[in-house]
Amino acid sequence: MPFPQAHQSAAANAADLPGLGRFFHPTGSVSLPDGDGAFPFFTGGTMYDKFTPLLEQALTEPGIVSQAFRRFHRFSVGNQILAAVQLRQKCLPLSPIASFSRWKALGRSVCKGQKALSLWMPITVKRRGTNAVSDDSGDAGGSEEVFTRFKLAPRWFSLEQTEGEAYAEPVESPHWDAEAALAALDITQEHFDYLDGNVEGYAVQRRIAVSQLAEHPHSTRFHEMAHVVLGHTLEGDCHDAPSTPRSVREAEAEGVAFLLCSILELPGRDESRGYIQSWLKNGQLPERSAQRIFSASQKILEAGRPVSQPTLTD
Repeated sequence: MPFPQAHQSAAANAADLPGLGRFFHPTGSVSLPDGDGAFPFFTGGTMYDKFTPLLEQALTEPGIVSQAFRRFHRFSVGNQILAAVQLRQKCLPLSPIASFSRWKALGRSVCKGQKALSLWMPITVKRRGTNAVSDDSGDAGGSEEVFTRFKLAPRWFSLEQTEGEAYAEPVESPHWDAEAALAALDITQEHFDYLDGNVEGYAVQRRIAVSQLAEHPHSTRFHEMAHVVLGHTLEGDCHDAPSTPRSVREAEAEGVAFLLCSILELPGRDESRGYIQSWLKNGQLPERSAQRIFSASQKILEAGRPVSQPTLTD
């Protein structure tokens, strides 16, 4: 059985700890992705060609996550924050955004000279294995690897960047059902029976438990669900590959808890910051981890939301 992913109380209060910025890539020093066509852009001196600076913005700027969700709920969590950051840099309010063609269909046109907002777009990439061997006909053998990468595309404009017919879009109030999410993700919440008084919750395979004494049980539940969705609880069975360091696992799971608590406007966000800092110490969160945090947050959020319009990529 894999060793349980146990969630302990934060070692220190977030208010007593230094800023989170040092745990992420330094401003403007992120290298370009290889071969996916993505391009960087700067807002406030920070390069947003990767997800890590975006996660840093979410962790260090109070209120931006919940405000972005309310306005841009039909977009992915990462794009919600990215749109909010760019609109603030343009000194524009958080208002409806749409592509050029969508605004045209709504009877509005983009004002002359306006520059588009850039959001992440998924693209499917095919790559043939490097160990491919040619067959008798001369064609290379081996199977193709198909995977998804993300590309920044400048295609969206806010309401204030357009003119024409009146348009209003309702602001979303966050709704999330824990039981529905657990069922959709095939996760079982069982009775907490861990003997260590410092542990607030744990996850084993596809089972989680939350202590009745947890200070913020909703945050602990998000944390343990994240361990399962991120695959941490199954790593003990993968003997052919090294497991993720525990410090990174804990930072990833708590990053998910922070984003979800922020979106749903639940308490415990300051404690989440402190917990992340206590695990990373002087280390940095890898770009891959930032991507995983946004992806897992989206999966858990979607699993517990009422059936509605799908998440937009256009």
